[in-house]
Amino acid sequence: QVQLVESGGGSVEAGGSLRLSCAASGYSYSRYSYCMGWFRQAPGKEREGAAAIDKDGTTRYADSVKGRFTISKDNAKNTLYLQMNSLKPEDTAMYYCAATALCPRLQPRFFGYWGQGTQVTVSS
Repeated sequence: QVQLVESGGGSVEAGGSLRLSCAASGYSYSRYSYCMGWFRQAPGKEREGAAAIDKDGTTRYADSVKGRFTISKDNAKNTLYLQMNSLKPEDTAMYYCAATALCPRLQPRFFGYWGQGTQVTVSS
């Protein structure tokens, strides 16, 4: 099993920054390496991928966040991060941390473990 707990969400004005964290734990997480991702879901919209980082550190981003968001991880702390800069009102969403064994496409259906989410609100 893998447990994921997000934190760091909040309210910020457009152009501002936030850093999300995701603390990972569990027997399986400590024993195996996982591909980790950040997803987001705005009210009335489908959940979409924002960024992912593979076991070897390879990263991928959705076009909508490329150049503004940075995904990283601290293996010693079992923590995943998402640094979000130049935030826009359209970035407003619930942000979820997710994990999967093999790094697939940045789509929710490929990820099996999920956190509860942290809310990000960007005002204009």
